[in-house]
Amino acid sequence: MSTITIPTKDGQSFTAYIATPAVTPAPVVIMIQEIFGVNADMRAHCDAMAEMGYLAVCPDLFWRLEPGVDITDKTEAEWKKAFDLYNRFDVDMGVEDLRATLHTMRGHAHSTGSVGCVGYCLGGKLAYLMAARSKVDVSVSYYGVGLDDMLAEGKAIKTPLLMHIAEEDKFVSKDAQAKIKSTLSSNPAITIHSYPGVNHAFARINGEHFDGPSADLANGRTRDFLQKALKKSAAA
Repeated sequence: MSTITIPTKDGQSFTAYIATPAVTPAPVVIMIQEIFGVNADMRAHCDAMAEMGYLAVCPDLFWRLEPGVDITDKTEAEWKKAFDLYNRFDVDMGVEDLRATLHTMRGHAHSTGSVGCVGYCLGGKLAYLMAARSKVDVSVSYYGVGLDDMLAEGKAIKTPLLMHIAEEDKFVSKDAQAKIKSTLSSNPAITIHSYPGVNHAFARINGEHFDGPSADLANGRTRDFLQKALKKSAAA
């Protein structure tokens, strides 16, 4: 398993899993973790991105609480630990750590300098905030949580953002979904897709609510969205 070290502004550092494509230099995709840390699912997502030709990196965003978290969604104890980490997680510091990752990967030896991000659950929230608070070239948010409380940030989004919403998301109410769509749909940089009949984490590999057809549809849209934005950025 390959890892790199990401330095922070305050002189500290944290690790990130990295998957390198067959051909470099390549555009970068920052894969943003769920509440289970940099686990097998996130590493698999990185490996899949590398197979598509991207330099994929998944930073350990829980490092300030507990470095090296790598758990699953299979046991009650793991869920309890995941929610404890989520409740103690500093979202603003998480964005800063992602900005540090962005800075490092723009200058990585195998990078073209074009960088996108893709996040799931907690990572979906952070991908949205990266679109609003950083100069990342493109962002993709899978079933982001808590976005209805952060809609004012959408005004700052100028680069492409793709959002995947699960209509039966147990963590995002129908009212919250409607609020997200009505508020953000007027921003031409934001594309929103809604998936009927599926629950939160429908694209989590081997997850309880994994839905193959919806995951394939969302992942295909993500692939096309990234390709368009990152190739355009690399040529600019």
